[in-house]
Amino acid sequence: MKRMFPKVKLVVFLLALGTFLPFSLASELPEQIVLRHLATFPHDDRSFTQGLLWDDGVFYESAGQYGESSLRRVEPTTGKVTARFDLPPQFFAEGLALVDDLLYQLTWREQVCLVYDKKTFQLKGRFQYPGEGWGLTYDGKHLIMSNGTNVLRFLDPKTFREQRRVTVTDGIGRSRPEPVRNLNELQWIRGEIWANVWTTTRIVRINPRNGNVIGWIEMAPFVPQEHRGDTQNAVLNGIAFDPANNHVYITGKYWNVLHQFLLEVPEKK
Repeated sequence: MKRMFPKVKLVVFLLALGTFLPFSLASELPEQIVLRHLATFPHDDRSFTQGLLWDDGVFYESAGQYGESSLRRVEPTTGKVTARFDLPPQFFAEGLALVDDLLYQLTWREQVCLVYDKKTFQLKGRFQYPGEGWGLTYDGKHLIMSNGTNVLRFLDPKTFREQRRVTVTDGIGRSRPEPVRNLNELQWIRGEIWANVWTTTRIVRINPRNGNVIGWIEMAPFVPQEHRGDTQNAVLNGIAFDPANNHVYITGKYWNVLHQFLLEVPEKK
């Protein structure tokens, strides 16, 4: 039986220089944001979450692993899977994005993006691409794809051809910017790219124009107790955004919980 989880009253303050800087520096920084924890919901702990998105009141989720990969439609508050398509065993599912009524699902080393009808999960087509596939999101014009490096590629969703790319670097508090590698699951949020960074408990906020890091979000307090210390498998991965309500949803691979936050942007004084 699914169990509901108690609400955690915790507010995460996020500044452009990260979560550890004093609030007095806010006037010197780009836009600051606040994530206010609202609720915790059940999540299928058999799902190796590789992609997550919100659309019209439901989640669409990509679950990975060879022989276990699937595309799912999920009820947000119960974690119930209401529709599922199982991929052939030779595919390891990765990032997921929605363009109009089509779902785009990457694969890890198979160099194939599968395209489905959102309502029926009927396979509508596929694209080939070079290298590995990790995360995927959509900015309203381009698909944005990660491959485990610090490079993000912007793709034409009609052809999957690369239009441009950015290299993600963190120059905050450094004399020389450093590359941010292991960019994994992606989500487009209020004109920014948010990315899970594999093996860490942090989410990085990225400027899509130049790849510069805007800030970091530390999610360690929300990692389930049984998975703390695991930096390879049951890690933070999965970001969804409901723009109508400014709700951000966070989960991880094999996690039994999914967290709901309210995204707030304080008014500039």
